[in-house]
Amino acid sequence: MKEFEIIEHTADIGIVAYGKNKKEVFINAAKGMFDIITGGNITLKEDFYDKIELEADNLEGLFFVWLNELLYISETKLVILNKFEIKDLSNNKISVEVRGMTINQLDRKIEKEIKAVTYHRLEIKKDEESGLWRAQVIFDI
Repeated sequence: MKEFEIIEHTADIGIVAYGKNKKEVFINAAKGMFDIITGGNITLKEDFYDKIELEADNLEGLFFVWLNELLYISETKLVILNKFEIKDLSNNKISVEVRGMTINQLDRKIEKEIKAVTYHRLEIKKDEESGLWRAQVIFDI
């Protein structure tokens, strides 16, 4: 099973992420977002660590704030994240340890800048037939 696929959308870009469970689909969506940012051609030396705890009203809202928080950390702390260890995940709460690599502003690790995660066409759901999870999100670039 593939982790994610990049989808084109007018002037924006998006991903469809897949997983055997909720944790896996959240992680694969994060991997997909950073794949877009780096152009997929990067090897990382991990020297950054952080803990994240987020809450939202529902699973879609949690998925939205999850990706937005990762984007915020990436932009404010100048890091590319690549490891996501979800300690706890419910439909409205997530607790995660993230790792990645710090970069400087002159570094050529950024292929495409994502300005924001959007609610446009955002969805996360379990396919009852296959039992697999699927999430879709569009990014403003």
